[in-house]
Amino acid sequence: MAIHVFDNDEYRPPVWKSYLYQLQQEAPHPRRVTCTCEVENRPKYYGREYHGMISREEADHLLSVAEGSYLIRESQRQPGTYTLALRFGNQTRNFRLYYDGKHFVGEKRFESIHDLVTDGLITLYIETKAAEYIAKMTINPIYEHVGYTTLNREPALKKPAPVTRDTPDGKEPHGGDSGLEERLTSLVRRATLKENDRAPKYEKVHNFKVHTFRGPHWCEYCANFMWGLIAQGVKCADCGLNVHKQCSKMVPNDCKPDLKHVKKVYSCDLTTLVKAHNSKRPMVVDMCIREIESRGLKSEGLYRVSGFSDLIEDVKLSFDRDGEKADISVNVYEDINIITGALKLYFRDLPIPVITYDAYPRFIEAAKLAEPDERLEALHEALKLLPPAHYETLKYLMAHLKRVTQNEKDNLMNAENLGIVFGPTLMRAPDLDAMTALNDIRYQRQVVESLIKNEDILF
Repeated sequence: MAIHVFDNDEYRPPVWKSYLYQLQQEAPHPRRVTCTCEVENRPKYYGREYHGMISREEADHLLSVAEGSYLIRESQRQPGTYTLALRFGNQTRNFRLYYDGKHFVGEKRFESIHDLVTDGLITLYIETKAAEYIAKMTINPIYEHVGYTTLNREPALKKPAPVTRDTPDGKEPHGGDSGLEERLTSLVRRATLKENDRAPKYEKVHNFKVHTFRGPHWCEYCANFMWGLIAQGVKCADCGLNVHKQCSKMVPNDCKPDLKHVKKVYSCDLTTLVKAHNSKRPMVVDMCIREIESRGLKSEGLYRVSGFSDLIEDVKLSFDRDGEKADISVNVYEDINIITGALKLYFRDLPIPVITYDAYPRFIEAAKLAEPDERLEALHEALKLLPPAHYETLKYLMAHLKRVTQNEKDNLMNAENLGIVFGPTLMRAPDLDAMTALNDIRYQRQVVESLIKNEDILF
Protein backbone atom coordinates (compact mmCIF):
# COMPACT_ATOMS: atom_id res chain seq x y z
CA MET A 1 0.00 0.00 0.00
CA ALA A 2 1.45 3.35 -1.04
CA ILE A 3 2.16 5.93 1.66
CA HIS A 4 1.99 9.55 0.48
CA VAL A 5 4.59 11.90 1.95
CA PHE A 6 3.88 15.63 2.10
CA ASP A 7 6.61 18.26 1.99
CA ASN A 8 4.85 20.79 4.17
CA ASP A 9 4.09 20.51 7.89
CA GLU A 10 0.36 19.99 7.41
CA TYR A 11 -0.86 16.85 9.13
CA ARG A 12 -2.16 14.04 6.92
CA PRO A 13 -3.80 11.03 8.55
CA PRO A 14 -1.99 7.74 7.91
CA VAL A 15 -3.41 5.08 5.62
CA TRP A 16 -4.18 2.15 7.91
CA LYS A 17 -3.55 -1.36 6.57
CA SER A 18 -6.45 -3.79 6.87
CA TYR A 19 -4.85 -7.18 6.07
CA LEU A 20 -4.32 -8.31 9.68
CA TYR A 21 -7.75 -7.02 10.68
CA GLN A 22 -9.32 -9.18 7.96
CA LEU A 23 -7.35 -12.19 9.18
CA GLN A 24 -8.61 -11.66 12.73
CA GLN A 25 -12.17 -11.69 11.39
CA GLU A 26 -11.46 -15.00 9.64
CA ALA A 27 -9.90 -16.73 12.68
CA PRO A 28 -11.70 -19.85 14.03
CA HIS A 29 -14.20 -19.27 16.82
CA PRO A 30 -13.87 -21.16 20.11
CA ARG A 31 -16.10 -24.24 20.54
CA ARG A 32 -16.33 -25.58 24.07
CA VAL A 33 -16.49 -29.38 24.30
CA THR A 34 -18.46 -30.05 27.47
CA CYS A 35 -18.21 -33.10 29.67
CA THR A 36 -21.52 -34.97 29.86
CA CYS A 37 -20.86 -36.59 33.23
CA GLU A 38 -20.00 -35.25 36.67
CA VAL A 39 -16.26 -35.11 37.35
CA GLU A 40 -14.98 -35.45 40.89
CA ASN A 41 -12.67 -32.78 42.34
CA ARG A 42 -13.26 -30.34 39.50
CA PRO A 43 -11.47 -27.05 40.33
CA LYS A 44 -14.06 -24.38 41.12
CA TYR A 45 -12.60 -22.00 38.52
CA TYR A 46 -13.26 -24.42 35.62
CA GLY A 47 -16.66 -25.17 34.06
CA ARG A 48 -18.12 -28.04 32.05
CA GLU A 49 -15.14 -27.88 29.66
CA TYR A 50 -13.21 -29.76 32.39
CA HIS A 51 -13.02 -33.51 31.63
CA GLY A 52 -10.88 -34.74 34.49
CA MET A 53 -7.93 -37.09 33.98
CA ILE A 54 -8.35 -38.24 30.38
CA SER A 55 -5.58 -39.25 27.99
CA ARG A 56 -4.21 -37.21 25.09
CA GLU A 57 -5.79 -39.70 22.70
CA GLU A 58 -9.24 -39.29 24.28
CA ALA A 59 -8.90 -35.50 24.14
CA ASP A 60 -7.81 -35.66 20.51
CA HIS A 61 -10.87 -37.76 19.62
CA LEU A 62 -13.27 -35.38 21.42
CA LEU A 63 -11.77 -32.33 19.71
CA SER A 64 -11.79 -33.73 16.19
CA VAL A 65 -15.31 -32.38 15.61
CA ALA A 66 -14.22 -28.87 14.50
CA GLU A 67 -11.50 -26.24 14.37
CA GLY A 68 -11.44 -24.13 17.55
CA SER A 69 -12.75 -26.93 19.78
CA TYR A 70 -11.24 -26.95 23.26
CA LEU A 71 -11.38 -28.73 26.61
CA ILE A 72 -9.43 -28.89 29.85
CA ARG A 73 -8.01 -32.08 31.28
CA GLU A 74 -5.88 -33.05 34.25
CA SER A 75 -2.44 -34.30 33.30
CA GLN A 76 -1.92 -38.04 33.73
CA ARG A 77 1.85 -37.59 33.90
CA GLN A 78 1.68 -34.82 36.52
CA PRO A 79 -1.53 -35.07 38.58
CA GLY A 80 -2.65 -31.74 39.99
CA THR A 81 -1.58 -29.85 36.86
CA TYR A 82 -3.98 -28.94 34.07
CA THR A 83 -3.77 -28.82 30.28
CA LEU A 84 -5.75 -26.80 27.76
CA ALA A 85 -6.27 -28.96 24.69
CA LEU A 86 -7.12 -26.93 21.57
CA ARG A 87 -7.90 -27.95 17.98
CA PHE A 88 -6.10 -25.82 15.42
CA GLY A 89 -4.74 -26.60 11.96
CA ASN A 90 -6.34 -30.07 12.04
CA GLN A 91 -4.27 -31.12 15.03
CA THR A 92 -4.62 -30.95 18.80
CA ARG A 93 -2.32 -28.55 20.61
CA ASN A 94 -1.70 -28.89 24.35
CA PHE A 95 -0.82 -25.99 26.65
CA ARG A 96 -0.02 -26.08 30.36
CA LEU A 97 -2.79 -24.06 32.00
CA TYR A 98 -2.37 -21.90 35.10
CA TYR A 99 -4.65 -19.92 37.41
CA ASP A 100 -3.72 -17.19 39.89
CA GLY A 101 -7.04 -15.39 40.00
CA LYS A 102 -6.89 -15.19 36.20
CA HIS A 103 -6.29 -17.86 33.57
CA PHE A 104 -3.07 -17.94 31.55
CA VAL A 105 -0.76 -20.09 29.45
CA GLY A 106 1.79 -17.33 28.74
CA GLU A 107 2.20 -13.65 29.64
CA LYS A 108 -1.43 -12.60 29.07
CA ARG A 109 -3.97 -13.02 31.90
CA PHE A 110 -7.67 -13.65 31.14
CA GLU A 111 -10.88 -13.46 33.15
CA SER A 112 -12.33 -16.51 31.43
CA ILE A 113 -11.17 -19.61 29.56
CA HIS A 114 -13.37 -18.56 26.63
CA ASP A 115 -11.47 -15.26 26.26
CA LEU A 116 -8.11 -17.05 26.56
CA VAL A 117 -9.06 -19.48 23.78
CA THR A 118 -10.48 -16.70 21.57
CA ASP A 119 -7.27 -14.70 21.86
CA GLY A 120 -5.16 -17.82 21.33
CA LEU A 121 -7.01 -18.79 18.15
CA ILE A 122 -6.62 -15.26 16.74
CA THR A 123 -2.91 -15.26 17.49
CA LEU A 124 -2.32 -18.75 16.11
CA TYR A 125 -4.29 -17.99 12.95
CA ILE A 126 -2.60 -14.66 12.20
CA GLU A 127 0.90 -15.87 13.03
CA THR A 128 0.36 -18.94 10.82
CA LYS A 129 -1.19 -17.15 7.85
CA ALA A 130 0.93 -13.98 8.00
CA ALA A 131 4.27 -15.00 9.51
CA GLU A 132 6.30 -13.51 6.65
CA TYR A 133 4.15 -10.37 6.54
CA ILE A 134 4.57 -9.80 10.30
CA ALA A 135 8.34 -10.28 10.06
CA LYS A 136 8.49 -7.45 7.51
CA MET A 137 6.05 -5.06 9.21
CA THR A 138 8.77 -2.76 10.53
CA ILE A 139 10.68 -2.44 7.25
CA ASN A 140 8.65 0.41 5.71
CA PRO A 141 7.06 2.26 8.64
CA ILE A 142 4.75 5.25 8.32
CA TYR A 143 6.13 6.68 11.57
CA GLU A 144 8.60 9.12 10.00
CA HIS A 145 6.16 10.41 7.41
CA VAL A 146 2.75 10.92 8.94
CA GLY A 147 0.94 10.80 12.25
CA TYR A 148 2.89 11.05 15.46
CA THR A 149 6.06 12.83 14.30
CA THR A 150 4.13 15.40 12.29
CA LEU A 151 1.82 16.18 15.18
CA ASN A 152 4.71 16.45 17.64
CA ARG A 153 7.21 18.32 15.48
CA GLU A 154 8.68 21.40 17.13
CA PRO A 155 6.94 24.62 15.94
CA ALA A 156 8.74 25.94 12.83
CA LEU A 157 8.99 29.48 14.18
CA LYS A 158 10.61 28.39 17.42
CA LYS A 159 14.39 28.62 17.00
CA PRO A 160 16.60 27.08 19.67
CA ALA A 161 18.00 29.72 21.96
CA PRO A 162 21.75 29.66 22.62
CA VAL A 163 22.78 28.12 25.92
CA THR A 164 23.81 30.90 28.29
CA ARG A 165 24.81 30.97 31.91
CA ASP A 166 21.63 31.24 33.98
CA THR A 167 21.85 33.94 36.60
CA PRO A 168 18.61 34.17 38.58
CA ASP A 169 19.87 37.28 40.36
CA GLY A 170 20.20 39.07 37.01
CA LYS A 171 23.98 39.49 37.14
CA GLU A 172 26.07 38.98 34.02
CA PRO A 173 28.67 36.21 34.18
CA HIS A 174 32.25 37.37 34.47
CA GLY A 175 34.59 36.82 31.52
CA GLY A 176 38.22 37.30 30.57
CA ASP A 177 39.61 36.10 33.88
CA SER A 178 43.29 35.21 33.28
CA GLY A 179 43.41 33.38 36.61
CA LEU A 180 40.60 31.14 35.42
CA GLU A 181 42.49 30.39 32.18
CA GLU A 182 45.50 29.20 34.13
CA ARG A 183 43.36 26.77 36.10
CA LEU A 184 41.98 25.13 32.98
CA THR A 185 43.72 22.15 31.48
CA SER A 186 43.73 22.07 27.68
CA LEU A 187 41.04 19.38 27.63
CA VAL A 188 38.65 21.28 29.88
CA ARG A 189 39.31 24.57 28.09
CA ARG A 190 38.60 23.02 24.68
CA ALA A 191 35.38 21.47 25.89
CA THR A 192 34.32 24.65 27.69
CA LEU A 193 34.79 26.76 24.58
CA LYS A 194 33.25 24.37 22.07
CA GLU A 195 30.54 22.43 23.84
CA ASN A 196 28.77 24.92 26.04
CA ASP A 197 27.30 26.72 23.02
CA ARG A 198 25.33 23.70 21.91
CA ALA A 199 21.57 23.87 22.22
CA PRO A 200 20.36 21.07 24.48
CA LYS A 201 18.72 18.12 22.73
CA TYR A 202 16.18 16.58 25.06
CA GLU A 203 16.17 13.05 23.67
CA LYS A 204 13.78 10.83 25.60
CA VAL A 205 12.95 7.15 25.30
CA HIS A 206 9.29 6.17 25.22
CA ASN A 207 7.82 4.75 28.41
CA PHE A 208 6.03 1.78 26.85
CA LYS A 209 3.63 -0.32 28.93
CA VAL A 210 1.61 -3.35 27.82
CA HIS A 211 -1.89 -2.09 27.07
CA THR A 212 -5.34 -3.51 26.29
CA PHE A 213 -7.07 -1.48 23.58
CA ARG A 214 -10.86 -1.40 23.50
CA GLY A 215 -12.13 -1.72 19.96
CA PRO A 216 -9.98 -2.01 16.82
CA HIS A 217 -6.62 -0.21 17.02
CA TRP A 218 -3.81 0.20 14.50
CA CYS A 219 -0.09 0.52 15.19
CA GLU A 220 1.17 4.10 14.85
CA TYR A 221 4.57 2.87 13.71
CA CYS A 222 3.79 0.35 10.94
CA ALA A 223 0.07 1.19 10.37
CA ASN A 224 -0.95 -2.46 10.78
CA PHE A 225 -3.83 -3.75 12.87
CA MET A 226 -3.07 -4.69 16.51
CA TRP A 227 -4.60 -8.13 16.83
CA GLY A 228 -5.93 -10.06 19.81
CA LEU A 229 -8.49 -9.55 22.60
CA ILE A 230 -6.23 -8.09 25.28
CA ALA A 231 -2.66 -6.77 25.58
CA GLN A 232 -2.58 -6.28 21.81
CA GLY A 233 0.39 -3.89 22.02
CA VAL A 234 2.09 -1.26 24.11
CA LYS A 235 1.24 2.36 24.87
CA CYS A 236 3.68 5.09 25.91
CA ALA A 237 2.56 6.24 29.35
CA ASP A 238 4.06 9.70 28.71
CA CYS A 239 2.96 10.61 25.17
CA GLY A 240 0.23 8.07 24.37
CA LEU A 241 1.91 6.47 21.32
CA ASN A 242 0.31 3.08 20.47
CA VAL A 243 2.44 0.43 18.74
CA HIS A 244 2.98 -3.31 18.45
CA LYS A 245 5.38 -4.73 21.02
CA GLN A 246 7.83 -5.70 18.25
CA CYS A 247 7.52 -2.25 16.64
CA SER A 248 8.33 -0.55 19.97
CA LYS A 249 11.94 -1.71 19.58
CA MET A 250 12.23 0.30 16.34
CA VAL A 251 10.65 3.56 17.52
CA PRO A 252 13.21 6.40 17.84
CA ASN A 253 13.91 7.99 21.23
CA ASP A 254 11.74 11.00 20.42
CA CYS A 255 8.99 10.85 23.04
CA LYS A 256 7.25 14.20 23.46
CA PRO A 257 5.24 13.83 26.69
CA ASP A 258 1.70 15.14 26.75
CA LEU A 259 0.56 16.97 29.88
CA LYS A 260 -2.62 14.91 29.95
CA HIS A 261 -0.46 11.81 30.53
CA VAL A 262 1.98 13.46 32.99
CA LYS A 263 -0.13 13.61 36.12
CA LYS A 264 2.37 15.00 38.64
CA VAL A 265 5.57 16.98 39.14
CA TYR A 266 7.23 15.16 42.04
CA SER A 267 8.36 11.57 41.39
CA CYS A 268 8.09 12.20 37.63
CA ASP A 269 11.10 11.40 35.44
CA LEU A 270 13.10 14.62 34.98
CA THR A 271 13.33 14.48 31.17
CA THR A 272 9.65 13.56 30.89
CA LEU A 273 8.66 16.60 32.94
CA VAL A 274 10.74 19.16 31.02
CA LYS A 275 9.59 17.80 27.66
CA ALA A 276 5.96 17.87 28.76
CA HIS A 277 6.31 21.52 29.81
CA ASN A 278 8.64 22.42 26.91
CA SER A 279 11.19 23.89 29.32
CA LYS A 280 14.93 23.64 29.86
CA ARG A 281 14.60 22.53 33.50
CA PRO A 282 11.80 21.42 35.82
CA MET A 283 9.69 24.40 36.84
CA VAL A 284 9.89 23.37 40.51
CA VAL A 285 13.68 23.87 40.41
CA ASP A 286 13.45 27.28 38.74
CA MET A 287 10.65 28.53 40.98
CA CYS A 288 12.17 27.34 44.26
CA ILE A 289 15.62 28.73 43.45
CA ARG A 290 14.19 32.09 42.39
CA GLU A 291 12.24 32.28 45.63
CA ILE A 292 15.28 31.30 47.74
CA GLU A 293 17.54 33.82 45.99
CA SER A 294 15.00 36.61 46.34
CA ARG A 295 14.72 36.36 50.12
CA GLY A 296 16.81 33.58 51.63
CA LEU A 297 20.47 33.68 50.62
CA LYS A 298 21.51 35.17 53.96
CA SER A 299 19.37 32.80 56.04
CA GLU A 300 21.55 31.01 58.60
CA GLY A 301 21.89 27.28 57.94
CA LEU A 302 20.28 27.52 54.48
CA TYR A 303 19.56 23.96 53.22
CA ARG A 304 20.97 22.50 56.46
CA VAL A 305 18.05 23.61 58.65
CA SER A 306 14.88 21.59 58.04
CA GLY A 307 11.49 23.15 57.47
CA PHE A 308 8.23 21.84 58.94
CA SER A 309 7.59 18.53 57.15
CA ASP A 310 3.81 18.98 56.83
CA LEU A 311 4.30 22.32 55.06
CA ILE A 312 6.98 20.86 52.78
CA GLU A 313 4.49 18.16 51.82
CA ASP A 314 1.96 20.96 51.22
CA VAL A 315 4.35 22.61 48.72
CA LYS A 316 4.80 19.27 46.97
CA LEU A 317 1.03 18.80 46.64
CA SER A 318 0.71 22.36 45.38
CA PHE A 319 3.20 21.73 42.56
CA ASP A 320 1.55 18.41 41.70
CA ARG A 321 -1.85 20.08 41.58
CA ASP A 322 -1.11 23.53 40.14
CA GLY A 323 2.26 23.18 38.38
CA GLU A 324 3.66 26.57 37.38
CA LYS A 325 0.75 28.32 39.10
CA ALA A 326 1.79 27.02 42.54
CA ASP A 327 2.15 29.88 45.03
CA ILE A 328 5.32 29.53 47.12
CA SER A 329 5.68 33.22 47.96
CA VAL A 330 6.46 34.65 51.39
CA ASN A 331 2.73 35.37 51.81
CA VAL A 332 2.04 31.62 51.92
CA TYR A 333 5.32 30.18 53.26
CA GLU A 334 7.17 32.68 55.41
CA ASP A 335 9.89 30.21 56.46
CA ILE A 336 12.41 29.88 53.60
CA ASN A 337 13.43 26.45 54.97
CA ILE A 338 10.09 25.11 53.74
CA ILE A 339 11.06 26.05 50.18
CA THR A 340 14.58 24.59 50.51
CA GLY A 341 13.04 21.44 51.96
CA ALA A 342 10.60 21.19 49.04
CA LEU A 343 13.47 21.54 46.56
CA LYS A 344 15.53 18.83 48.28
CA LEU A 345 12.46 16.59 48.41
CA TYR A 346 11.96 17.03 44.65
CA PHE A 347 15.50 15.79 43.98
CA ARG A 348 15.13 12.88 46.42
CA ASP A 349 11.85 11.79 44.82
CA LEU A 350 13.24 11.58 41.28
CA PRO A 351 13.01 7.98 39.97
CA ILE A 352 16.40 8.56 38.27
CA PRO A 353 18.66 10.91 40.27
CA VAL A 354 20.03 14.14 38.78
CA ILE A 355 23.41 12.37 38.59
CA THR A 356 22.09 9.26 36.87
CA TYR A 357 22.80 5.67 37.79
CA ASP A 358 24.73 5.20 34.54
CA ALA A 359 27.02 8.16 35.26
CA TYR A 360 27.36 7.48 39.00
CA PRO A 361 30.50 5.26 38.86
CA ARG A 362 32.41 7.84 36.79
CA PHE A 363 31.66 10.61 39.31
CA ILE A 364 32.75 8.42 42.21
CA GLU A 365 35.96 7.49 40.37
CA ALA A 366 36.65 11.18 39.75
CA ALA A 367 36.21 12.02 43.44
CA LYS A 368 38.82 9.41 44.37
CA LEU A 369 41.54 11.11 42.29
CA ALA A 370 44.01 13.00 44.48
CA GLU A 371 45.50 15.32 41.82
CA PRO A 372 43.19 18.38 41.36
CA ASP A 373 43.64 18.75 37.57
CA GLU A 374 43.00 15.05 36.99
CA ARG A 375 39.89 15.19 39.18
CA LEU A 376 38.65 18.22 37.23
CA GLU A 377 39.14 16.49 33.89
CA ALA A 378 37.44 13.32 35.15
CA LEU A 379 34.44 15.30 36.41
CA HIS A 380 34.20 17.08 33.07
CA GLU A 381 34.12 13.73 31.26
CA ALA A 382 31.55 12.37 33.72
CA LEU A 383 29.27 15.37 33.11
CA LYS A 384 29.14 14.44 29.41
CA LEU A 385 27.33 11.23 30.36
CA LEU A 386 24.32 13.09 31.79
CA PRO A 387 21.17 13.44 29.67
CA PRO A 388 20.70 17.10 28.61
CA ALA A 389 17.83 17.79 31.02
CA HIS A 390 19.87 16.40 33.93
CA TYR A 391 22.93 18.40 32.84
CA GLU A 392 20.96 21.66 32.58
CA THR A 393 19.34 21.09 35.97
CA LEU A 394 22.68 20.32 37.65
CA LYS A 395 24.32 23.34 35.99
CA TYR A 396 21.57 25.68 37.23
CA LEU A 397 21.65 24.21 40.75
CA MET A 398 25.44 24.43 41.05
CA ALA A 399 25.41 28.10 39.95
CA HIS A 400 22.82 28.73 42.66
CA LEU A 401 24.79 26.86 45.34
CA LYS A 402 27.89 28.82 44.35
CA ARG A 403 25.95 32.02 45.13
CA VAL A 404 24.89 30.47 48.44
CA THR A 405 28.56 30.00 49.36
CA GLN A 406 29.26 33.62 48.43
CA ASN A 407 26.99 34.55 51.34
CA GLU A 408 28.74 32.22 53.77
CA LYS A 409 29.42 35.09 56.19
CA ASP A 410 25.67 35.30 56.86
CA ASN A 411 24.32 31.81 56.13
CA LEU A 412 27.36 29.84 57.44
CA MET A 413 27.11 27.45 54.48
CA ASN A 414 30.27 26.68 52.50
CA ALA A 415 30.80 24.20 49.66
CA GLU A 416 31.72 21.40 52.06
CA ASN A 417 28.53 21.87 54.09
CA LEU A 418 26.41 21.95 50.95
CA GLY A 419 28.19 18.83 49.68
CA ILE A 420 27.14 16.99 52.84
CA VAL A 421 23.52 18.08 52.28
CA PHE A 422 23.28 17.53 48.51
CA GLY A 423 25.60 14.54 47.97
CA PRO A 424 23.05 11.84 48.85
CA THR A 425 20.25 14.01 47.40
CA LEU A 426 21.70 14.28 43.91
CA MET A 427 23.43 10.88 43.80
CA ARG A 428 22.20 7.41 44.70
CA ALA A 429 24.28 4.27 44.45
CA PRO A 430 22.92 1.89 41.76
CA ASP A 431 22.15 -1.45 43.43
CA LEU A 432 25.27 -1.55 45.55
CA ASP A 433 25.54 -3.49 48.78
CA ALA A 434 24.97 -1.53 51.99
CA MET A 435 28.65 -1.32 52.94
CA THR A 436 29.75 0.01 49.53
CA ALA A 437 26.92 2.54 49.51
CA LEU A 438 27.94 3.69 52.97
CA ASN A 439 31.56 4.12 51.89
CA ASP A 440 30.44 6.12 48.86
CA ILE A 441 28.80 8.84 50.98
CA ARG A 442 32.05 10.74 51.49
CA TYR A 443 32.79 10.62 47.76
CA GLN A 444 29.27 11.87 46.99
CA ARG A 445 29.98 14.85 49.25
CA GLN A 446 33.30 15.47 47.51
CA VAL A 447 31.68 15.34 44.07
CA VAL A 448 29.12 18.01 44.93
CA GLU A 449 31.73 20.10 46.74
CA SER A 450 33.99 20.02 43.66
CA LEU A 451 31.11 20.86 41.33
CA ILE A 452 30.22 23.91 43.42
CA LYS A 453 33.77 25.18 43.76
CA ASN A 454 34.52 24.68 40.04
CA GLU A 455 31.08 25.56 38.70
CA ASP A 456 32.48 28.35 36.53
CA ILE A 457 34.93 25.92 34.87
CA LEU A 458 32.87 22.74 34.52
CA PHE A 459 29.60 24.16 33.21
